Amino acid sequence: MNLPNKITVARVLFIPFIIVLFYLDPERGEALNAYSLSIAVLFVIASLTDFIDGHIARKHDIVTTFGKFLDPLADKLLVMAALLMLMDINFVPMWVVFVILSRELIVTGLRLIVVGDGAVIAASKLGKYKTASTLVAVILLLFHADSYTTVPFGAIILYVATFLTVVSGVEYIVRNISSIAPEK
Repeated sequence: MNLPNKITVARVLFIPFIIVLFYLDPERGEALNAYSLSIAVLFVIASLTDFIDGHIARKHDIVTTFGKFLDPLADKLLVMAALLMLMDINFVPMWVVFVILSRELIVTGLRLIVVGDGAVIAASKLGKYKTASTLVAVILLLFHADSYTTVPFGAIILYVATFLTVVSGVEYIVRNISSIAPEK
């Protein structure tokens, strides 16, 4: 396993620690404390690995099919864990989590279908913007030290990310419909 793939796997391994810290926090969502600060910092570090692994893979020309598949999956797992935690403390509405989760399941399903034919669907620019805006929103929501500024600003960015989620999901389907429904 090459270095970028190891970094991607490390991103997945951050998730259980983030979840455990969240449920150990006695003041979940009420104030920035050692638990919530640790969660936010771990999420930031895990998020940064997304850019690091991709940069290393492209720079050293060690992009692999495994990495193309695992990298977006690791992103989805990290973001969904954080969104579910934020939903638990009423910082994110359930419908937003449902829309984002639905898109991710559809795109992942599409990727699994085409990988059976030996193809790989790499992330599009719009998908990358969706991921970046979602990560920024989640980070702001996790750093809820001042709920009057951080949370509303994070919520606005999350709504933009939700819009990009829908648009990029439609883009993936339209661009790849021939892979899942070949012409007769």
